[in-house]
This record gives sequence, structure tokens and C-alpha cells, in this order.
Amino acid sequence: MTQRRRFLFTAAAIAALVPLRASLAGEAKKRMRIGVIGSGRIGGTLGGLWAKAGHDVMFADRDAEQAQRAAQAAGSNARVGSSKEAAAFGDAVLIAVPYSALPVLAKELGAELKGKVMIDPNNPIPRRDGDMAVGPREKGAAVSTAAMFPGVATFRAFNAIGYATLQSEAHRAAPKLAVPVAADDPAALELGMQLTADAGFEPVRVGTLAQSRIFDLGAPAAGARTAQELRKILAQ
Repeated sequence: MTQRRRFLFTAAAIAALVPLRASLAGEAKKRMRIGVIGSGRIGGTLGGLWAKAGHDVMFADRDAEQAQRAAQAAGSNARVGSSKEAAAFGDAVLIAVPYSALPVLAKELGAELKGKVMIDPNNPIPRRDGDMAVGPREKGAAVSTAAMFPGVATFRAFNAIGYATLQSEAHRAAPKLAVPVAADDPAALELGMQLTADAGFEPVRVGTLAQSRIFDLGAPAAGARTAQELRKILAQ
């Protein structure tokens, strides 16, 4: 084979690999549909990050204007719907509301959420949520939330860090901001960790929902840390 023919053969081979690499990259980052119920500080922040990462997001809120503002800020991949529409829309559904609102939403949205992944950033706060928050504080927030939503795969994340930090530190240069995560369902864990990374953070697996108590509000693993710092706390 002459030098020219070898050059042309090599160039053709490289060109043939380009679509394959593009295809693999597309498979590595699947575009998802995400429902966001509660479009305030946490919901608006995370929904916006996911929309800007290329996912399709539907915002819902009892305050329709707030949902509209969140969708406008998130850009062209975002839209607005009712809570039922957002629950039906999403491959995964983020519910970010006061803890006392969860029992009502569980009854209203049970059919739409069944078999789906629910992302749970909710913290029971007695001074805001009343007596119903006392049990979850003692038992663990994630397992208490999951018990309200039978047939739904709960992914616990984004409860341990304030929304302002999530806004300012998303996609920062290494080391990335770590987000502790937990789930009982392996598929929910995989999907949730991918969405955590897509939002611009480093997910750190803690374990099961019961084990997620270590990053409940005020617990040792709550707060803004790097993955190395967080794993050091988890190892203690």
C-alpha cells in the first residue's frame, strides 16, 4: 500500500468512528423527562439545572405564577403543568414542598407516581410542619417519606445543602460540590445519581434510605463538602 493510500485509508477509518462516538455519547447521557412539583427555591433551582443540562422539565406549583417564573428562567426545555400532569410527565419526579404537604400529595398523585422514581429533598421541620414532623425526625425523613408513597422508588438527595449553595456551586471546577444520596432501589439510585451529576454535582452514595439519616438536616453528613470530605465523615 502506498503512503497516499495508507493516509486515505486512515482518514476514512477516523471519519467512520465519528458518528459512532457521537452515538455512544448520546447513549451515555439519556435525555429524560422530569416533573417538578413545588417550583420554589429547591424545585426551581434543580429544575432549571436539569433543563439547562438538556432534560425536558415540567414545573408545577400551587402558585401558578411561581411555576411560570421557574419555567421561564429554565429556558426552552421547560414547561408548566398541574401537579398531576407533572407527575404523569416525568420519568423521575422531584417533589419539593413543605413536609406537611406530602400526605395530601401522596393521596392525590399515587396513581401517577406508581412505578416511578421520586426525588426527595424534603425535611420535616416541627416549627413549620407541626406535630406530624416529629415522627419522621426520630425515625428518619427518607423512610418516612417513602412509606407515604407505596409503589414509588424514592431517591433521597438535595436535602442536606441550601438552595443558594446549590445555585452558586453547580458545575464548579473540581473538586465538585458533593451531594449525599441514598435509595433502596438500584435502578432509582442509578437514575438519581445520573441526574445529580447532570445538575453539576458529585453524587456520593451513602446507602439505603434508612442509612440516609446521617445526612438528615442537622446530622453529621449534612452541609456543603467535597466528596473526599464527605466520605471521611461517612467512614467514621
